[in-house]
This record gives sequence, C-alpha cells and structure tokens, in this order.
Amino acid sequence: MSLAGEERKKSIIAMLNEHGKVNVSELSRHFDVSTETIRRDLDELEKDNKLKKVYGGAVKHKADIELAYSEREIIHAEEKRIIGALAANLIDDNDVIVIDEGSTAMQMLHCLDGKRNLTIFVCSIPTLTLLIDYHTRGSFDGKIIFIGGEVNPKHLRVSGPIAEKIMEDFYVNKSFISVDGVSLENGLTSYDYDRALFTRKLIRSAETVIALADGSKIGKRTVAKIAELGQIQHVVSNIAPPSGWREGLQDLDVSWISPK
Repeated sequence: MSLAGEERKKSIIAMLNEHGKVNVSELSRHFDVSTETIRRDLDELEKDNKLKKVYGGAVKHKADIELAYSEREIIHAEEKRIIGALAANLIDDNDVIVIDEGSTAMQMLHCLDGKRNLTIFVCSIPTLTLLIDYHTRGSFDGKIIFIGGEVNPKHLRVSGPIAEKIMEDFYVNKSFISVDGVSLENGLTSYDYDRALFTRKLIRSAETVIALADGSKIGKRTVAKIAELGQIQHVVSNIAPPSGWREGLQDLDVSWISPK
C-alpha cells in the first residue's frame, strides 16, 4: 500500500478510537476516495485485529469474547447468507437434522423451499421463531423439535446439562454446528465451555457433521475445545481453505465446501 494509504488507515483508527465506529460512506467522502478503497482499508485493518467490520462500516475491536446474538447477526452478513445456502444444499428430503444456534446456521432456513418431510431439532430461540413462522406460512414442510435446557438470554440459545441429556436420547442424519474457530492443529473451538460441551453432543448424535464457519473463523483458535477436525465430515465456508490445508484435510477425510 502507498504511504497515503498507510496514513489513511492510521487516521481511520484514530477516528474509530474517538467515535467508537466509522461509516464507509462517510470515510469515502472524508478522504475523497472510493468506497471500494475504504472497504479494502477496513479489510486489511480487520486482518490486523485493529477493528471489527460490521454492515456499512466498522467498530472498535473488542476483547476476544463471544458477541451477543444481536451483534453477531449483522457481522459478515453476506458471507453468512452464502454459507447458509451452501449448507442447505446438503439437506435431503426426509432428513432428521440438528441446526445449531448462531446467525450463520439460521441462514439455512431461508433455503429450505422444496425440502420435504424434514424433522429439525433446534436450540436457538430466533431459529425456532423463524421456523414456526415459515411453517405457519406453508413454506416449511416438516416437524420442529425444540431442545429444552437453560436459556442464555444474551445469546438466545439453550445449553447445559438438560439440553445435553435430551440429545442423548436422539439420533439424527446430520448436525449443522456453529463454531468460533477452525484450525488443523486445534480443531473446532468455541468461546463458551457449556456451548462446547453441548456441541459435542450434537456431533455424537449425528451420522454426518457439518461445521459452518465464515472466513473470520478459519485458522482461529478460541478458548474451549469442541472436537478434533477429523471428527466431522464437512466444513462449509465462504472462502477456500488456507494455503497448505488441503493435504491435511485429505488426511482427515474432511471435505471443504465453498463457492466456486
């Protein structure tokens, strides 16, 4: 990047520290450059962990903790829509599936038209609400089973011993799990230990396990171990696997599904 570009990025960080967030359109006008240039700057700053991109701009980088559901659903929104559509392609008529909590997994629900006689287990309150709405409108054909357990008001999901016990009594064809980190060395990880324990139950209950992870989670390790990467069958992401991962994925017999 040119010297002017580096100076612009420093100015963006200064503005972010002062105001807490920045807007792409406003930055474009302020620096008299295109919105595409600003988005590239924000991409590079996010890769350097200097900020967090959100719809229309960026916010100050927070500590490495799990964001509330209301914050997560607006981050990487387009990437999540891509992942949801790809993951929904793996669902067949008559499947019994679990859709994990999370704003990425929820995007699958928009792509279920034409799928018949599904049984879907859910642990997310927003996912449950949307499925009920689709069922009422006739755009979802199937059975909905809500997994009971302790409700986490911040993340709008259930987990804990009750939810884990319930899943011990069921087997499903496919589990679509949400993760906060994916790496060859450290496997699948979560920010929350209770959630990690529950996700392990979803893995053990399924014939096929599909992890959903946008590009910001690839190559990342968070605090709580969920499983080794070789314990699942597919990773669905909006990006291709990092350079050097292909041989490792082949050795683990894990397929990587991303846009062509």
